Amino acid sequence: MTEQFERILITGAAGALGSRLREGLRPMARRLRLHDREDMGAAAAHEEIVRGDLADFASVLEATRDVDAIVHFGGAPMERPWQTVLDSSIRGSYHIYEGARQNKVPRVVYASSIHAVGYYAVEDSVDTRAMHRPDSLYGLSKCFTEDLARLYYDKFGIESVCLRICSCFEAPEGRRHMWSFLTYADMIHLVRCALRVPRAGYTIIYGNSDNEENAVSNRYAGHIGFRPRESVEPHRARVFDTTDAPDAHATDIRHVGGFLCALGHPDDSDDWRV
Repeated sequence: MTEQFERILITGAAGALGSRLREGLRPMARRLRLHDREDMGAAAAHEEIVRGDLADFASVLEATRDVDAIVHFGGAPMERPWQTVLDSSIRGSYHIYEGARQNKVPRVVYASSIHAVGYYAVEDSVDTRAMHRPDSLYGLSKCFTEDLARLYYDKFGIESVCLRICSCFEAPEGRRHMWSFLTYADMIHLVRCALRVPRAGYTIIYGNSDNEENAVSNRYAGHIGFRPRESVEPHRARVFDTTDAPDAHATDIRHVGGFLCALGHPDDSDDWRV
């Protein structure tokens, strides 16, 4: 793959998905700038390590300087207390987009989530133009950033591809993952497609692999060119052999958001610590 960019910024580079992008996006840019508040280890020859907090605008403004694209995977990794979501995901995402505006970065690829529309039923085949129905504070932060991206495209011309990632892990863990699972390789492929497409505009696209079952529709995102190459099917027998048949009427089975639909407010209990 030919390098298309001089420098790409990856936020959340110490996270489960961001750390995979360090290698996955290597062929696309001469240099990768890696940003996280956690330790990212030593920088490779083609890498720049920037330790910082998304809640600190001065730090983010400097991190977004002199980059050709931003792959924004930073923020709270799942449901967290409100203050954490506010500081890392909502305030942090505003800082990313304002940094992009001030530093004239033309495109952001954002790790959104299925949880922005988590309360739709699995049989709704929810598409990317459906109204937001967040299932959690985590999902609410994804809705905010999708709308923020829309504003910054309409008003300032910054293109965004918002990746509504469904379930991206090393291996599927439950029967819901039979439709929602996204392999790490397909996740990297999705980000690459979002970066290299000549015109992205403002686009929302779901992230799941080529699974036999599906509960979401990308009919309005074909221009991104994402065709998943892998599938959950090699794991099906193991998952069915090791899990019980779920109650079809349970809240977490009825809705595409799964278990987050069944959690209470994270400030009332420790339920969010899953």
